[in-house]
This record gives sequence, C-alpha cells and structure tokens, in this order.
Amino acid sequence: MVVTAVAATVQAFFTQRLISQRQASPHTIAAYRDAIRMLLQFASGRTAKPVSRLDFADLDATVVAAFLDYLERERANSVRSRNARLAAIHSLFSFASLHHPEHSVDITRVLAIPAKRTEHRIIEFLTDDEVTELLNQPDRDTRTGRRDHTMLHLAVQTGLRASELTGPRRRDIHLGTGPHVSCTGKGRKRRVTPLTADTVALLRAWMAERGGRPDDMLFTTSRGTALSHDALAQRIAHYVAQRPRLAGRAITPHVLRHTAAMRLLRAGVDTTVIALWLGHESVATTQIYLRADMELKQRALDRTTPSGTRPGRYKPADQLLAFLEAL
Repeated sequence: MVVTAVAATVQAFFTQRLISQRQASPHTIAAYRDAIRMLLQFASGRTAKPVSRLDFADLDATVVAAFLDYLERERANSVRSRNARLAAIHSLFSFASLHHPEHSVDITRVLAIPAKRTEHRIIEFLTDDEVTELLNQPDRDTRTGRRDHTMLHLAVQTGLRASELTGPRRRDIHLGTGPHVSCTGKGRKRRVTPLTADTVALLRAWMAERGGRPDDMLFTTSRGTALSHDALAQRIAHYVAQRPRLAGRAITPHVLRHTAAMRLLRAGVDTTVIALWLGHESVATTQIYLRADMELKQRALDRTTPSGTRPGRYKPADQLLAFLEAL
C-alpha cells in the first residue's frame, strides 16, 4: 500500500507531536482529531480520492479556505469554532513544514490563512450577594449537600476549571502551613492555588467525613465514582433553579471561574498574578476581566444624572494664535 506524505504526517503528528512530545490532554487530542478528520473528508469529497490517498496538493490554501467556509455556512459553526478548527489545521501544517520542505509552498499558504476577528463577549460572573445565595442552596444536613457546598465554595475561591475541580485526589489538598490545592491544568501543566482559611475549614471537615486513601478522588458520586463535567454542571444548574434571582441565567462551572477572577481583580490583585492563579498561558487572556470591570463601571456612570452644565467655547485672542492652535 502506498502511504502518502499527508497520511504519514497525520499519523506522526498525533503519535509523536501531540501524544509523545506535548503530552496533550484527551480533550485536546479529540478536538484536533475531529477538525483534521473533517478536513480530510471534505477534501476527499472534492477530489474523489480516498482519504488515505490525499496529498498536500489536495489540501492547498484554496481547499482549506473552502472548508472553513463550509464549516460556517453549512455546519453553522460559530466564528470561534471555525477559528479553533483552523488552529488545529495550522498546528498540523506547522509540524508538516519541518518534515516536508518539498511541499513548503502549499504549506506556507495554508499557514498564512488568518483567523477571523470575533467580538469580545461580556463575561458572565456572580456578584458577592449572588455567590452567597448559591452557596446557601445545598442542604448541609445531607452528605450530598455538604459535598456540593464544599465543591462550589472551592470553585468560587480558587477559580479551578471544571476538570480541575472534579479531578483532585486527597493527596492534592494540602491543609497545613501554606494551604493549597495542586492540580493539572491545560497542557498538562501543574500549578498550585492557595486556599483561604474558610476553604481550609470546609475541606478539612469534608475530608474527615469522606475518609479514604491519598489516591482517592476528593469529590465522588453517591456510588463512589468520579464526578463528570456534566454532573458538576447539573448540580450547579439544580441550585441555580431554586433561586428566582439566579434562575434563567446560564451559570456554568466556567462562570464560577470567572467569578473567582473578578473577585481577585476587585480586591486589587494584579492581572499577572491572576493569570498565574488561573493557569493562563498569557496575561493577555486575563485582560477580559479588566474589560468586564470597565464595562460595569461605564454602566454605572451612564446611570448617573448629567450635571446639566455646558462647556464654554475657547476663542483664541489673536489670529496668529488661532493659526498655531489649528496646526
């Protein structure tokens, strides 16, 4: 069987680059796999070639651009989804550029395809009063309620991602001097996040009740299995629905992460520290919280009553001065 450069490159990209070198998470691998699989199937349909026989000439910039248009128009992908697919394609072609210089022209043109600009969405987060309402919902007379209360409190204080919140084991919680939680975030990067005194008290009580060995999961279902992302989201939605003030809002685990970041920002913590706290690769990612804070301040300003005064008009006293002012 003839193995084309594309087939060999795709296999090496996943086995060598993503899995072996970068140790990408299963979520990242799945996202890249889906994007590249759709591109190959799209190109196969255009060329009437089997996917395994495609070559780089069949995946030139024109084909990739047509694929991106197809995602938006026929699959109704958002611009963000389109850009995420393009990022996966760029990563594959960047890897290919190191191994197949004979296809450098086609590869370079694909790498030059830009991402589309997107509008900055206003992030959703909870106020301090709303946080209190949410944390008061779990019934702490029940084991499930105590688990959920501790878990939600940990989320709001630390800003852990959903996978980081459901993933910790007992050994990852350190409640002695310098209390902190250790977790593995995006890109398999380990980081530690400090814990406040009230969070330490809740965790100490929960761990005493939970029992178990150091390798046991911190939060589990009633059957003792690990909580899934969907289960976490469902628990949050359950408590949100009980409060009229919160009902109807799409409050997800990521909203609690945003809430933690906004609380840090309003406490005067520098954005570089917040970026480290949340595990952001770039401080630029943390700028969304500055924008959100400024938008809130602008809304408050817009609600204030105008003073009703009119500005005076400056008149230069001399023609020469008028000339200079106009420069």
